[in-house]
Amino acid sequence: MTTTRVCEVIKTLDVGGAEVLLVERLRRERRAGLEYTVVFMQAATDELCDALRSAGVRVVDLRDCPRWLRYARLIAVVRHLGPDVINVHSPSPAAALRPFVHLMRPRPLLISTVHQVRYNSLAMLLNRPTRCLDDLVVAVSPQVARARSVKGARRVLTRVHGIDAGRQGHWARHADQVRQEFGIPLDAFVLTCVANLRPVKNHQLLIDAASRVIAHRPDALFVLAGDGPLRGQVLADIDRRGLRDRVRFLGRVPQASRLVAASDVLVLSSHSEGLPVVVMEAIAAGVPVVSTAVGGVPELVDDNRNGILTRPGSPKAFAEGVLRAMRPEVHRVLAAGARADAAKVDVSETADWFDELYATMTAEARRG
Repeated sequence: MTTTRVCEVIKTLDVGGAEVLLVERLRRERRAGLEYTVVFMQAATDELCDALRSAGVRVVDLRDCPRWLRYARLIAVVRHLGPDVINVHSPSPAAALRPFVHLMRPRPLLISTVHQVRYNSLAMLLNRPTRCLDDLVVAVSPQVARARSVKGARRVLTRVHGIDAGRQGHWARHADQVRQEFGIPLDAFVLTCVANLRPVKNHQLLIDAASRVIAHRPDALFVLAGDGPLRGQVLADIDRRGLRDRVRFLGRVPQASRLVAASDVLVLSSHSEGLPVVVMEAIAAGVPVVSTAVGGVPELVDDNRNGILTRPGSPKAFAEGVLRAMRPEVHRVLAAGARADAAKVDVSETADWFDELYATMTAEARRG
């Protein structure tokens, strides 16, 4: 059997949306005849890198290379690997690799998986003139497929990714154990936010809404997991409002999906999103979601069935959505809706889809 060598390239291998989707997919049982290598350039922890290696995936870590040399090193590594297929999951490495890939002989197939509706201005500018060099663009949601971030692509396929729904179901059944691990009272109504502390996640709105919710429901406990450049500002805002007892900040939490599964409601207050992994994790665990109606969230959250969507930028609307989700009769309906949708966010079919895509495209290229 001919082996198809696949190189998956991602800039950062921290616990974030694109990164978790990639790792979840590659941890699944893979089709015979496919050999995977993941190349990444930076990471704050080894959590995802170790998960890939434990699953038998080869990992090339470029963190030891000086920052100013990393893109040149990336190009050299990819040339050395000589893959049949390259799938790039971040815009900056994609823009750097495309011209050089087209000089390689034999030339690998080049795929870009796009995870966001928009990137920063520089990334958008760098990608625009080279996007046409991709053999295929895979968008992670219908909204991403329509967005400016894929403009210029010659061919676009949409594939909604997923997570390990079985594992989330397991942690949901052991919610009391997880709560005890984090010192969370078993009788609290737990509203969890797992998100990097960056402006796009809009923690300011969340904390404002939390103060309104707590005024009506003293049993509400907001649990924040994540880290980032706004950490000091977020903590200062919590203290200024006197919310330290009811808004608990945990920082970066390994395997934070457990915390999601042990919650009563997942809350997400972002300005914009792609297709949030954390929302998939909540649905897989039967946990309702209260979120701003941004990005791909409405493609996962069916308003008033498995969660509640609120107007972006409005702390009042967000607080009202949370208070509604906390009502016992509403919460029962939303939780049942989330449990009913668990299979829709499972990663197993996505792993098979990519294996088939790589095998088919490679076979066609060899015949051609």
